[in-house]
Amino acid sequence: MDLLMPKAPGECVFCDIANRRAPSHIVFEDEHALAFLDLFPFTRGHLLVVPKKHVDRLVDLPESEYGALLKALATACRRVERLTPHYNIASNQGELAGQIVFHLHFHVIPRYGGPNPFHDRPRGRLEDGEAQTLLDALHQ
Repeated sequence: MDLLMPKAPGECVFCDIANRRAPSHIVFEDEHALAFLDLFPFTRGHLLVVPKKHVDRLVDLPESEYGALLKALATACRRVERLTPHYNIASNQGELAGQIVFHLHFHVIPRYGGPNPFHDRPRGRLEDGEAQTLLDALHQ
């Protein structure tokens, strides 16, 4: 099953991950949000941070929930800093901006001094062994 393929209306892969109906490598979770390893990372340790509540875009999230999401994002960033102090935080809002999964999410993309990781190129799938190595490092 391709996790990124469009699903029927009302179905969302990130909701499936939050509700444990789809596999993932969770790095952090609280009652409002979770962070997990991207299955097709730009760089080693690329995380996604999502609210558990389904909303398509940031403007759809109630303002009263901004703080909880920002706290989860900061926690994910602190975890990434165990790998490198350099990272990008990004959120694509809308199809023309590159949003593929229409559930609000932030990318935390570690940078290691290599070339720009955002150019068009195939992104390899995260292997389970590497995921476990990363989870061990991120949970120290």
